[in-house]
Amino acid sequence: VQLQASGGGLVQAGGSLRLSCLASGRTLGSYAIGWFCQVPGKEREFVAVINWSGVSIYYADSVKGRFTISRDNAKNTVYLQMNSLKPEDTAVYYCASSVRRVNSGSFATYYQRGSSYDDWGQGTQVTVSS
Repeated sequence: VQLQASGGGLVQAGGSLRLSCLASGRTLGSYAIGWFCQVPGKEREFVAVINWSGVSIYYADSVKGRFTISRDNAKNTVYLQMNSLKPEDTAVYYCASSVRRVNSGSFATYYQRGSSYDDWGQGTQVTVSS
């Protein structure tokens, strides 16, 4: 599946952005979708994941209560609503897809790993000014 992330931009601290991850080539409804972020010189970090049905969701501790992941399978799109943004949220954000399904007990651990994903989008830059 091809993924295209969009919605990034420049925003002041405390502001909001909504990222979108549009899938093409195959229906998104079969895939878990994760969001990751990366700052130059640092390793890619997990942000959030949503399973194929939208029932299971998991967030990194750093974004809990501020970010919300959701999906609209009819539009082949997954969203990441980012509120109360902080300068430390500045990064390139990537969405990724995984066709594998795991049980609820393994969900968080499995999908935090970048290696659990098969396809990646090109990334969208988020810059939060102080």
